[in-house]
Amino acid sequence: MPERKGSRWALLKDSERWSYKQLCTMHWLQRSGLKTARAWHLKQALRRLYAAGLSPEEADHQLDRWISWALRSRLPPFKRLGATLREHKAGIIEHFRSGLTNASVETMNAQIQAAKARAKGYATHENLIAIAYLLCAKLKHLPRNPWLAPAAA
Repeated sequence: MPERKGSRWALLKDSERWSYKQLCTMHWLQRSGLKTARAWHLKQALRRLYAAGLSPEEADHQLDRWISWALRSRLPPFKRLGATLREHKAGIIEHFRSGLTNASVETMNAQIQAAKARAKGYATHENLIAIAYLLCAKLKHLPRNPWLAPAAA
């Protein structure tokens, strides 16, 4: 099956950005009946659900349909995902109602993890907490760093 070779990058890309070769590969893959194709269809359907800008009621109905499809898919990772989405369905629907996400919290977590990796450990937990506050608080009133740039005259 030479058509499968190189399909990984097409699977990871948005369909709008496929090259002609990737388009041909994905066309073949979608008609192949492989588990990879079924998984890709499930992934794309979930992406479309989130991108559609649905009302909470429509999102509830569409999410129920997607979860049902995932649970019947015979693909263990998607069955687990379907069960997880069912458990957290109220919070997911709340996203469609409020438009809020946890992206800012995830950003702060990434900054703290990067600081921990850079420092390879702090002497105390209090020092790590102080660094976390400095990194994530976006403080504007801190004094100028004298080693970065000369003061404006």
